Amino acid sequence: MSSIVVQSFVTLDGVVQGPGGPEEDVEGGFQHGGWQFDYDDDGTVAEWEKKTEALLLGRRTYEIFAGSWGVWPEDADGFQGELTRRYNRIPKYVASRSLTEVGWKNSYLLGPDVPGAVERLRGEPGGEIRVWGSTELIRTLAEHDQIDEYRLLVHPLVLGVGKKLFGDGFPSTRFALVESRSTASGVVINVYRRAAEAATRA
Repeated sequence: MSSIVVQSFVTLDGVVQGPGGPEEDVEGGFQHGGWQFDYDDDGTVAEWEKKTEALLLGRRTYEIFAGSWGVWPEDADGFQGELTRRYNRIPKYVASRSLTEVGWKNSYLLGPDVPGAVERLRGEPGGEIRVWGSTELIRTLAEHDQIDEYRLLVHPLVLGVGKKLFGDGFPSTRFALVESRSTASGVVINVYRRAAEAATRA
């Protein structure tokens, strides 16, 4: 079995939009892009990404990733080069109602039945299928109880505007906190699993 793992940089007021740069996601006139830059994650994300066996992305996040990780040089130093090499080689599964083709190598459209396609992916042998960004996709997955774990890096910052991970209408879900710690810059790293699954693993 594979597992669907959502990872997200999130503010105290739940905003997840555009953490990576000023032009990453300006939808809705968002002007706070790059808000994550002033904080550390103590190397946690780099460790998590070593377990990534596939990416599962919505259209907008896929296009952001394809325009960055998909074109950056693989021989770059450090984490950027390491992650570029990994992302180029692993499968990328894309949920989209508008795309008819995907150009980044090893990328695949899920088709019209996203929950059905994701359920088949979960049933295949493998490891962690990573979800970044993709708030609409995450809601769809949650509606079908297909998210196995949330890894949230909560930043001590309030933006007051922007896309939220758990917005109005998000399906009611009960979680169990299985890990929590903080970094020197005040980021709180919380890992949640569905309550029933966490009890089973305990």
